[in-house]
Amino acid sequence: MKNIIFLFLVSLLLLAGCSSNKNLLKTESGDIPDWYLTPPQDPNFLFAVNSSTSQDMQMAVDKSMTGARAEIARQLELRISDLQKKFAEEVGQGENSTFLSQMTQATKTVVSTTLTGSTLKEKKILKDSNLWRAYVLVQYPLGAANKSLVEQIKKNNELYTRFRSSQSFEELDKEVEKLNK
Repeated sequence: MKNIIFLFLVSLLLLAGCSSNKNLLKTESGDIPDWYLTPPQDPNFLFAVNSSTSQDMQMAVDKSMTGARAEIARQLELRISDLQKKFAEEVGQGENSTFLSQMTQATKTVVSTTLTGSTLKEKKILKDSNLWRAYVLVQYPLGAANKSLVEQIKKNNELYTRFRSSQSFEELDKEVEKLNK
């Protein structure tokens, strides 16, 4: 009898430990914002959407913002390394042969750019089981992108001008040394 009571208590504890909090809302596909499914189009802006989850609401928002900004950066400046391997082998003869095929593809994307002026346009936060889910829409004005590009070109031109002037001075010094000899 003691064993039965003990098993009953252990079973009750296990069932209580496996129960979930029913007060949390479950995300349905209808909860996904329209702007997430169909991002806006505007010739004056770049848009990017992202969704992330976390047990911490702010962490979910931060992860989504970072992902969306990374997507905008990829739209602006992108270097891609791609590796694709394909292996095919046929073993045996005729109808008894076996064809084995394997394909592996790896893509690495590297982005390094400065985003000045990207802003959060839309945000929606939902409770998804025991996690927070954040949907964000980030926009980046192309005017800011063009301004950044012009500034980068100016910096490069200034560096090139400095380099050329230092080269000119070196050449002038060499010519003066030749005359002094």
